Amino acid sequence: MKRFFALALIASPAFASEDIADQYPASPLYSKPVEVIPNVWSAIGATAPPTYDNAGHNNNLSFVVTGDGVIVVNGGASYQLAEALHAEIRVVTDQPVKLVINENGQGHAMLGNAYWATQDVPILAHVDAAAHFERDGAQTLQQHQTVLKERADGTVLTPPTETFDNNRTIEMGDMTIEVLHLGPAHGPGDTQVWLPDQGLVIAGDIAFHERMLPIFADTNTRDWVETWETAFEPLGATYVIPGHGHPTNMDQVRRYTHDYLVYLRARIAEHIDAGGDLAGAYYVDQSPYVGLDTFEELATKNAGRVYEQMEFEF
Repeated sequence: MKRFFALALIASPAFASEDIADQYPASPLYSKPVEVIPNVWSAIGATAPPTYDNAGHNNNLSFVVTGDGVIVVNGGASYQLAEALHAEIRVVTDQPVKLVINENGQGHAMLGNAYWATQDVPILAHVDAAAHFERDGAQTLQQHQTVLKERADGTVLTPPTETFDNNRTIEMGDMTIEVLHLGPAHGPGDTQVWLPDQGLVIAGDIAFHERMLPIFADTNTRDWVETWETAFEPLGATYVIPGHGHPTNMDQVRRYTHDYLVYLRARIAEHIDAGGDLAGAYYVDQSPYVGLDTFEELATKNAGRVYEQMEFEF
């Protein structure tokens, strides 16, 4: 049955809706962890911005049961979310958590580090992600406290305990786990966790599914496309747990990530070639993606940021 679940996710897009406030009311987690393939689990976050109702759980919190310990991917957006994930891990296995990997320096990847530090679990992040968190963490925590209120209680700024520059290979139990920084993508220090023997990648924010990706001020979309084409897709992953959205396959995350970036850059290039300005860039046609969650919140912002980048590329 578990294998069927994974194959069903791969075969067709799973349905998600940012209108569902909470799928797992018994827990601070937005949804109960599911076993994507044997020994790899993920608690799928809301395809919506962080809210009080979803407790800030709007990204995917994953863990790998290796046979000699558990590796968690993402600290979570708060102490309480990390604690709730740990409770679910204990239901699945009595193996101890031996490592937490932060997929980037954003709040939903690192603010839960506060809990894992109390458990004396090492926390690993790319050096650029750690620097990003050091720079922006205080502001991010304040924003989360404003939204989450008492659900942010216990959350304090806790940086990773270890950093890496390029890649790191971990042999644990029955698993080979490659912690990768394939290149610039969504944000500083984007990290991918690759299980080559299983053909599964926990992609982090290089890959989005079912919701529109956000383009930040420090997101270079040209580099993101290049990293995708030269390093991410050549992994040849059969299974993809994206940073946001349900587990799926490479075709689906390409459609909603790489292809969206290429499409938007093409529309902005046409706009610039026609002498268009920033004000007009907000209204370039993005209708092929109007059905994605967070479209209303992000589409115009994305167009503006791509224009600001691309006007200096010509």
